Amino acid sequence: MALSDASLTALRVFREVAERGTLTAAATALGYTQSAVSRQIAALERAAGAALLERRHDGVRLTPAGRIVLRRAAAVVDQVDAGARELAGLPGEPGTVRLGWFASAGAHVVPRALAALRAEHPAITVNTREGLTPVLVRALRAGTLDLALISSAPPFRPPDTETPALEVETLTERGLRVAVPASHPLARGDYVDVADLHGQRWIAGTGRWAGGGAGDSTGMGAWPGLDERPEIAHYARDWLAKLCLVAAGCGLTTVPAMLEAAVPPGVRVLPVRGGPQEQRRLLLARRPGPLPEAAACVARALRQAVLATGATLPSP
Repeated sequence: MALSDASLTALRVFREVAERGTLTAAATALGYTQSAVSRQIAALERAAGAALLERRHDGVRLTPAGRIVLRRAAAVVDQVDAGARELAGLPGEPGTVRLGWFASAGAHVVPRALAALRAEHPAITVNTREGLTPVLVRALRAGTLDLALISSAPPFRPPDTETPALEVETLTERGLRVAVPASHPLARGDYVDVADLHGQRWIAGTGRWAGGGAGDSTGMGAWPGLDERPEIAHYARDWLAKLCLVAAGCGLTTVPAMLEAAVPPGVRVLPVRGGPQEQRRLLLARRPGPLPEAAACVARALRQAVLATGATLPSP
């Protein structure tokens, strides 16, 4: 059996595993059992004559052979899907763009960009999905996303170590801020001193990086520069719940500067002075290679939406 004999199902399963990062997550997304996913991967590895995945305690990682097969598998599956859309009379691939975004970008930048895009390019269809930065990066590699808005914290490493490197454009770099209840004593000034954050109660996200460390892809959690173990009073998955808890006086939380315009009444968003600077970058990432015109239009709309938030685009 050769790779050319591999089934379309095996290629779809492999792409899903590469995107999700674990066999279990891929099985859940596809509605398969984990053993069925394992069998498909084993069959594809036999056809390829090489191991495609490195099994690790925290999931799977593509081997060099796996990266080659993924690139080809994504192209095959995309072509078959494009044929299915054409037969069904749906928009073809050139006018459809798949965009991923992390939570705070979806609260303000993405809606503004899509509204402008509908007015200027109504023929372009944009399908979007939210996810954490590592998940979005894997989706780009797997070919299930065309563009992704991702975040980066110091020391601003590349989003992954795969080759070839993803094309990454910095849309803006701004300081992390803190959201406080409008009735809180800290809300009386124009900024918060980092020393005044000691002993505060915090509202954090439910993800792996809820502590706000360098790997935080959402900006949610306690202030990362604290020299004490923060008291997490509440955990919430989405921004609206977190900020409503802040408005209710239940605690403080960190927010990226871009989210300031979207906060509900009863919340003040303030810069923090003292201690290390906590900068966050908003990045637009994609696979290397020529960018189709529809995707280029979406990228331009995203840049303009970032400018509309008061940010300044970095010089090329």
